[in-house]
Amino acid sequence: MSVSATLREYLADGESRLMVSAYDALTARVAEEAGFEVLHLTGFGASAALAGTPDIGLLSLTEMVEACRRICDATARPVIADADTGHGNPLNVRRTIREFEAAGAAGVHLEDQVAPKRCGHMAGKSVIPARDMVAKIKAAVDARRDDTFVIMARTDARAVDGLDAALERAALYVEAGADMIFVEAPRSEEEIERIAREVSVPQLFNWTFGALTPHLDRARLAELGFELVLFSDIASVVHHGLTAFHARLAAAESLDEIADAITPFDDFNAFVGLPEWRALEQRYVAE
Repeated sequence: MSVSATLREYLADGESRLMVSAYDALTARVAEEAGFEVLHLTGFGASAALAGTPDIGLLSLTEMVEACRRICDATARPVIADADTGHGNPLNVRRTIREFEAAGAAGVHLEDQVAPKRCGHMAGKSVIPARDMVAKIKAAVDARRDDTFVIMARTDARAVDGLDAALERAALYVEAGADMIFVEAPRSEEEIERIAREVSVPQLFNWTFGALTPHLDRARLAELGFELVLFSDIASVVHHGLTAFHARLAAAESLDEIADAITPFDDFNAFVGLPEWRALEQRYVAE
């Protein structure tokens, strides 16, 4: 079964799953090892990790596709990729879909922001006309080679025109062929409840920390029926952890003082598959 077909099974089985972001092969492998069934290529994290920049549309399609390919090569889990605004007009969207599909993604999410975009919880966002986003969604649906490849439409219209406009767009995007909807940055529990109630296809909820959306418990989000709950703040977690570690490292006089913060050498090599590579090596050693 393809990863996209597996993803569709997950979306249809009545469960609510926590989906975690990754921005490279290592963060993807750690997430898989932790038991997460669906992974996400984060534009927020990739921008920080690959370029040291904020999530304001600075990474190219090529950079994001390569990050996706590395993640998909490292994990058997379905991966949903952040395709931003599709990297251009509907014709560009066709290529974007083909590239992410060829890289191994199970699906993408496309957003209706004006390019260059901003992170969904930053101020100053603008959205394109709904008809232009409808054209992008139609192009995305037409472009996929595998009909199970998931096209998720994200709308950032809540911040610009209010929730009514965002839900009107969501309905148009579903009509255009979107398999999932992602209404970004609702401002209250009442708004979240309304989104869950009024959108007719599977949905993603962005479970982001310290931003515009209130922190609902996962049990409540599952009760509301969100199929995927996205934790996308992995780059922030890494930043927090490394900042704390570097402070300890700078003050350390002995490696023993920081040993509790380091995966042992042999354990880490086992995690990244050294025994399997050694076994393969032996297959090709000349007798």
